[in-house]
Amino acid sequence: MKKTLIIIRREFLNRVSKKSFIILTVLMPFIMAALIFVPLLLSQIKDDNQKQVVVIDKTGEYMPLFKSDKYYAFVEDTDIRPEYKTSDSPVEAVVCITGNLVENPRAVTIYSHSEVKQELLSLVERTLNDAVRSQKLRAYNVPELDKIISDVQKEFSISTVKWDKEGGETSSNTGIAIAAGFIFTFLIYGFVMAYGGMVMSSVVEEKANRIVELMVSSVKPFQLMMGKIVGIALVGFAQLLIWGIMLTAILAVCGLVFGVNIMQGAEMNVAGAAAMQQPMPELSESQEIVTALANLPYGELCLMFVLYFVGGYLLYASFFAAVGASVNEQEDSSQFMMPVVMLMVFGLYAAMYSIENTNGPLAFWASMFPLTSPIVMMIRIPFNVPLWEELLSLAILYGTAILFVWVSAKIYRVGILMYGKKPSIKEMIKWMRYQ
Repeated sequence: MKKTLIIIRREFLNRVSKKSFIILTVLMPFIMAALIFVPLLLSQIKDDNQKQVVVIDKTGEYMPLFKSDKYYAFVEDTDIRPEYKTSDSPVEAVVCITGNLVENPRAVTIYSHSEVKQELLSLVERTLNDAVRSQKLRAYNVPELDKIISDVQKEFSISTVKWDKEGGETSSNTGIAIAAGFIFTFLIYGFVMAYGGMVMSSVVEEKANRIVELMVSSVKPFQLMMGKIVGIALVGFAQLLIWGIMLTAILAVCGLVFGVNIMQGAEMNVAGAAAMQQPMPELSESQEIVTALANLPYGELCLMFVLYFVGGYLLYASFFAAVGASVNEQEDSSQFMMPVVMLMVFGLYAAMYSIENTNGPLAFWASMFPLTSPIVMMIRIPFNVPLWEELLSLAILYGTAILFVWVSAKIYRVGILMYGKKPSIKEMIKWMRYQ
């Protein structure tokens, strides 16, 4: 045991002292926070310069419908003038309506020096579609038609509220739940592949340099393999811990910037307001997003992430260690790695296709299959997976991981001292039978 601890300490200190580890550990939380908040900030930034749009309406029916706002100023004209076509023209676009749109829906064209902005195109389409729809309805001579149209066109938005186990209410957002699931899914995928690959690279490097011959003279191959696996796993946990602390601080600051204290967002339980038959307090779009982020089940997500990371890492790292011990060079490992990579990619696709139905057959069975469960289950957890499914999935995962460690140890102890020959799968199976 003491020798295994020495190997664990060596692997841990060797990894955390590298510049690449330090730089990645410091920068990644900022990158993750930027992925959440920068798109939100950018989406709220609008161009304050009002752009001029000329409307040429041959019918005289549609021009009054175009109302200027702080982004676009609609100006009426009778023809497309030469100055509109010059590159230095202040006119953003020209909307030309040549006929009645009820009779000829294609009698409208927008001219511009560049691609018409989607925002302007949508505004023109929406304005003209409403007018054409009203014209068609008026042809039926329905009494009080304008009042009916005004009433029908009133828009509404749906708020989503989630009940907890005690019946309390918390603000929720399906998009945020999906995003959180994907973040944890990609973290599992990235960490298992990255740190599992580190185990294989370390074994191959020491085997190629013949250092391993000296090491196995003083420690057992199993101790060496487990020392590497546990040491590199601790590197991963150290990195995750630092990321968690930094992300908490960064998100707290960002929450204050957006007007919501994210550290208190999870406490926004409105069961008392519901009992008093009062609606939930209205929040801005940015506040709703930050509040939904705070109301995610972080405790369950973090606990399950750690358990699935450990199980998935043990399963794949033991396999990578066995592969590294069996080959002489990194390039020789591709024939063994390809099936594993394909399984993990399948897990990613299964997670993506499970979003629409997180309790469907694909999501359920992929979250039970041990080679894909660490990836797929993380996408399901924000949507309240039954406890028995989580426990069953973990039991299968850890049972398979222990089996893989046992099998890999038998391959490792033989392959670590084999040189000059590329082993086949048949030979590796023979190594497993050696006593």
